[in-house]
Amino acid sequence: MDRILYTAMSGAKQTMDRQAVVSNNLANVSTAGFRGQLHALRAVPVQGDAALPTRASVVAATPGSDFSAGPMNATGRDLDVALQGNAWLAVQSEDGGEAYTRRGDLQVDGDGVLNSAGRPVIGEGGPIVVPLGAQVSMGADGTLSAIGPGQDPDALVRVGRVKMVDGTDAGLTRGQDGLFRPADGGQLALDEEARMISGALEGSNVSAIDSMVAMIDNGRRYEMQMKVIQSADENDQRANSLLSIN
Repeated sequence: MDRILYTAMSGAKQTMDRQAVVSNNLANVSTAGFRGQLHALRAVPVQGDAALPTRASVVAATPGSDFSAGPMNATGRDLDVALQGNAWLAVQSEDGGEAYTRRGDLQVDGDGVLNSAGRPVIGEGGPIVVPLGAQVSMGADGTLSAIGPGQDPDALVRVGRVKMVDGTDAGLTRGQDGLFRPADGGQLALDEEARMISGALEGSNVSAIDSMVAMIDNGRRYEMQMKVIQSADENDQRANSLLSIN
């Protein structure tokens, strides 16, 4: 059997994997603070007995994420925050550890816990809890203040300060839960210089047009690989016919 079948098969498989990455990016084109996932294909020589230099397999690689900034959109909501520069927001992951995100559409749940997409936001002493029913505001340095129901503005009290870190040299990598963590698996220290903008949200850095073009390109590449497999099968059938006649 022609070894080109393995080449086309591996190309088709990796194209499907790349399509999954593009689809995930496109699905999060409107997710606040989302960072697009990168995907690349490369050719490697086929290993094994009777290997031919003209045969190569395709291997997929995910080199990382696109950390370019997304567009800033004003919302006017007090708990919508946009992180500036390379600042990241610390949240508690499902395993109780610390992870980082750029998603700034914060919410207060029924227990008064400040969270981002359902994950508690970490402050100076753990997850931040605010008084239920209080009017909450956020400062540029992450300081959270609250006014109780029916109280005057003079009753404004400091509730806590969200933890913001600098992810410039941390080598952040995306986990299966969509959160980012340092390459060494540790925790990042509070960055006193990190700043945020209240009343605004950073949008996704994924371009819907580029993602749609990539999906079309992947579809055509998959069809090409299938055509190669079909052509190899037809060649084998013709060869078998000639041998049968002889």
